[in-house]
Amino acid sequence: MSACKDKEQDPRIEGIASTIRVVPDFPKPGIMFQDITTLLLDPKAFKNTVDLFVERYTGKDITVVAGIEARGFIFGPPIALAIGAKFVPLRKPRKLPGEVISEEYVLEYGTDCLQMHIGAVQPGDRALVVDDLIATGGTLCAAIKLLERAGAEVVECACVIELPELKAFYLHFSSAKCEVLDWDVVA
Repeated sequence: MSACKDKEQDPRIEGIASTIRVVPDFPKPGIMFQDITTLLLDPKAFKNTVDLFVERYTGKDITVVAGIEARGFIFGPPIALAIGAKFVPLRKPRKLPGEVISEEYVLEYGTDCLQMHIGAVQPGDRALVVDDLIATGGTLCAAIKLLERAGAEVVECACVIELPELKAFYLHFSSAKCEVLDWDVVA
């Protein structure tokens, strides 16, 4: 289903891609912001997006769908429900009550952190990481490390949008020693 890997692209992908608005110079000059809120306003495109991921992951023995804050929370829960997996939110610091496990990662200008509840993921769980967009791969890499530290096997990372002009993703995963078996991109 991966648009960047399959020889023939699923015809639904073009319809999904056409609903994503590109906003120039947001949030700052030079950025071409990929706005998925317009995809969410189109029930058919939203359903097709979820369906494409569900079709890919049904029967893969995924036990955990881990959604990255915030837009991974939009796509992750319906995928988890459809494939019979639990949903685990990966949040920014100080958003989860109780005991958490954390993973810091480097941004262009500083650091950030992802957290999840201790015990949300068990050793042996098979995890799918979901987010809306992959740019440099830093957040996905932190998510993978966090889940693996909890004992999960990360099967794949699924994103709706890839920014192909940011090839740093490949370097980021290589230098961070994270292994990604595959990633999904629908637009």
